[in-house]
Amino acid sequence: MKEAKLKNTNNYKSLLVSVEQHVATVTLNRPEIRNAFNDEMIAELTDAFSTLGADDEVRVIVLAAAGKAFCAGADLNWMRAMADYSYEENLADADKLAQMLKTIYECPKPTVAAIQGDVYAGGMGLVAVCDVAIAVKIANFCLSEVRLGLAPATISPYVIRALGARASQRYFLSAEVFDAKKARQLGFIHERVSEEWLADEVAIFCSKVVKNSPDAVKTCKQLLHDVTGVPITDELIADTVKGIADIRSSKQGKEGVQAFLQKRKPNWLTADE
Repeated sequence: MKEAKLKNTNNYKSLLVSVEQHVATVTLNRPEIRNAFNDEMIAELTDAFSTLGADDEVRVIVLAAAGKAFCAGADLNWMRAMADYSYEENLADADKLAQMLKTIYECPKPTVAAIQGDVYAGGMGLVAVCDVAIAVKIANFCLSEVRLGLAPATISPYVIRALGARASQRYFLSAEVFDAKKARQLGFIHERVSEEWLADEVAIFCSKVVKNSPDAVKTCKQLLHDVTGVPITDELIADTVKGIADIRSSKQGKEGVQAFLQKRKPNWLTADE
């Protein structure tokens, strides 16, 4: 298998990045402070997902974390500094976080959150922007902002989509902690597994994605963003008609159908052998 060129992603201070067999893993690496993020981590996550998203050798990206917690939200030292910010400085700072979340959400490659521990506050946003979330059974989740006199504003568009509007009304306002079983029931995570099975469960899912047409997967991800929650109008129907015509006439679309009819592997798989 070819490996993606990591470019400058091995120079990060708060992240670890590796690529193997088309699967990139971005690991939050500040375990001593429960992987709480600051301006440096935000900038590095933005760069990592932009870089890996543009790399043709990468077909799926796993967002993982080191230590006992997945992400505790904002770094306390960073929050102390923000307490003295002007309104304009707060706007600029919040925009960096918002752009990081948007970058991960709009990444053209499928993204998987591998949740090995607790997820609080802004960490909920990191999970919500990923396409798939798999968590250990002992993980707890909390939108804790209101306890600090704050609101989960920048993460709200993504968390409400992932958690659902009705559940968000409860957990935004109460700051209650809920466990992985409840997160699974609410659809915030897709699977809950034992600690020893997390890596295997993530690997199994990634292996399925890697087998699929990279172009079709990219198209499907954009389709989900374009269609979800949108009224079914004549314009939307016309867009979907154009979409299927475009993918059918694409190089990988034609190759995939021919490979199926000829009972052989498509070239995006045979090229790796």
